[in-house]
Amino acid sequence: MIETLRNAWRITDLRKKILFTLFILAIYRFGSQVFVPFVDTAAFAQMFDQTLGSTALGVLNMMSGGAFSSGSIFSLSIQPYINASIIMNLLTVGIPALERMQKEGGEEGRKRIAAITRYATVLLGGLLGWGNYVLMRSYNVVRDDSIFAAVIIILTLTAGSAFIMWLGEQITEFGVGNGISIILFASIVSRGPAMVESAIALVQGQSAGWLWLFIILILAVAIVAFVVYITNAERRIPIQYSKRMVGRKMYGGQSTFLPMKVNMSGVMPIIFASSIASFPSTIAAFISKGASDGVNRWFGPQSWSYAILYLILIVAFSYFYQSIQFNPVEIANNLKQNGGFIPGFRPGKPTVDFIRKVLNRITLFGALFLGVIAILPIIMSNVLTVQGLAMGGTSLLIVVGVALETVKAIESQMLMRHYKGFLE
Repeated sequence: MIETLRNAWRITDLRKKILFTLFILAIYRFGSQVFVPFVDTAAFAQMFDQTLGSTALGVLNMMSGGAFSSGSIFSLSIQPYINASIIMNLLTVGIPALERMQKEGGEEGRKRIAAITRYATVLLGGLLGWGNYVLMRSYNVVRDDSIFAAVIIILTLTAGSAFIMWLGEQITEFGVGNGISIILFASIVSRGPAMVESAIALVQGQSAGWLWLFIILILAVAIVAFVVYITNAERRIPIQYSKRMVGRKMYGGQSTFLPMKVNMSGVMPIIFASSIASFPSTIAAFISKGASDGVNRWFGPQSWSYAILYLILIVAFSYFYQSIQFNPVEIANNLKQNGGFIPGFRPGKPTVDFIRKVLNRITLFGALFLGVIAILPIIMSNVLTVQGLAMGGTSLLIVVGVALETVKAIESQMLMRHYKGFLE
């Protein structure tokens, strides 16, 4: 990874993209320190640490890099955009008109879907901004109860979420990697020192606490290595091309393989599943204290029911993204048209069935891998009765996954420039 970044820095174009990405992240982190008007942010932060930090709002605070608990204008972070993306992906599968727009509309169709996603993000940002205002008012941290103050607070939070969406799009277009993922990566990494401090504070008051901290660190390193290994793992299906005579030349006869990633959907199932799993507790927290306490008993990030729901959602979103990204029928047709076949399977339906069978197996393994790593800290938190570990697996998976995806994006751009220079 370090060697890749060093080589990318030597290329002028890539160096500009990296610097632009860092500049956008600097703007994002600066905005996280700008506070919402009419709110006692110090009292809100204290209240959050005492009562809400261990609830599902802690997940939102993690994804915002602590901006939620500090009462920042970026409190909602990328949550509205993630929810809007989930809704649009589901609607694209369920509504034929949107599906045709995505598949047959080309670049113009994708732009229209992106525009609809933006409008949905603003709408959801307004709803979550209103919920955040209700939460702040219920804890008496709003200094002005007038309608004007309420409108300003809600509009500020909505504008903050829309601005983050715009920053992410700028990174995607002019920087390196996926912009939203990079912003989420920066948010979690910014919480690193606070997480280390919290971990030390958690073990200090327990017998053999430092031993458990050492064990947790060893597990974290092992998990990182395992995540990297599984992320780079692939199932290779052998492909044989038949020989054919075109004019006086013989073509084909080569042997190659079809690579199928074990973790084909990357880190997106984790991001989407964490947003959906924390949705009931988040809505309850926005309604009232009583509703929040009742829902958190079942859907709090440290409850067993949350862990089960989280695992089911990760598996479901893994299969969902696999179905979007990889079409066995299309792959089989391409092989048939180019004279390729899988040894032992006839072209057509037998090839489709075999590819689908292999795809379902590796997707199940990849989904269970993500799910187990994500819920392992929740299990440890309940077994060891240690608070604050529940979100560690999610954070670790997101950070490692986004880092690997970004490095691969840089490598692909370097490879493209290498071939371009070779052809010129």
